[in-house]
Amino acid sequence: MPTTPARQNLRALLDTGELIVAPGVFDGITAHLARRTGQTAAYMTGAGVAASGFGLPDIGLVTATEMAERARMLVGVLDDVPLIADADTGYGATINVVRTVRLYEQAGVAAIQLEDQQFPKRCGHLEDKNVVDAAEFEWTLTAALDARTDDNLLVIARTDARAPLGLDVAIDRANGYARAGADVIFVEAPQSIAEIERIAKEVEAPLLINLVQGGMTPVESAARLQELGYAIAIHPSNPLGRAVFGMLEGFCELNGSDIADHLPGRPAEFFNLVGMAEWLELDTSYAPLEHAR
Repeated sequence: MPTTPARQNLRALLDTGELIVAPGVFDGITAHLARRTGQTAAYMTGAGVAASGFGLPDIGLVTATEMAERARMLVGVLDDVPLIADADTGYGATINVVRTVRLYEQAGVAAIQLEDQQFPKRCGHLEDKNVVDAAEFEWTLTAALDARTDDNLLVIARTDARAPLGLDVAIDRANGYARAGADVIFVEAPQSIAEIERIAKEVEAPLLINLVQGGMTPVESAARLQELGYAIAIHPSNPLGRAVFGMLEGFCELNGSDIADHLPGRPAEFFNLVGMAEWLELDTSYAPLEHAR
């Protein structure tokens, strides 16, 4: 498949060594606004797409084809602005990962992000995450790298090992994924400034950092992240959170209800607005049946 101007733009931006700031986009209007305000890149947030496009929490309920079609629409609106696209775990086994990469590449994304969580995954800033073996995820990366036909399509490897296994393991995995060929490395949810600094020092690859409002990671300035050597900073919840606040304000004004009763402060509270508590209760109700198999 021939390359695209957006992919060339992202590669060129990465080569400059300047921090790439990518706000979260999840629908047509956020993509239009990203382009019209002159953003250098945009990030297709899986959480935002799940919530805004399907009324679902980010707990592995949206499918590969649903995400790829959303990516296609966003790419069409963004034009030459590169789209970094969340692809969760790749949506299944190794052959599913191959299909996912093909779908995303055909949609025109500039970068595809894959993570080492067990399926079904959870938002990186929720509790109770689990990860697959590092060797298993390296096979996922191999499949993804083999599946792309345009080398300008960046493959981003994310590890969620910090929460369940600790920072030492997360850094070991990050370096292993870099050796396996990932173009960019993403250590999800460091929990302090010291951890952000340690990742920058010890991971030998271009780095992406995820800055989520109300999440586990302290929000560092672009200037400081640039100084530390980070390559990409994504802000998935910034436009989403502001949009939700505005909509809640409008709804509450109409019927005189108190916005404070609904405002989310943390990711879990946001996902409860789109039914996470009910979905997790349903999941728990089926757990005894699954263990009985």
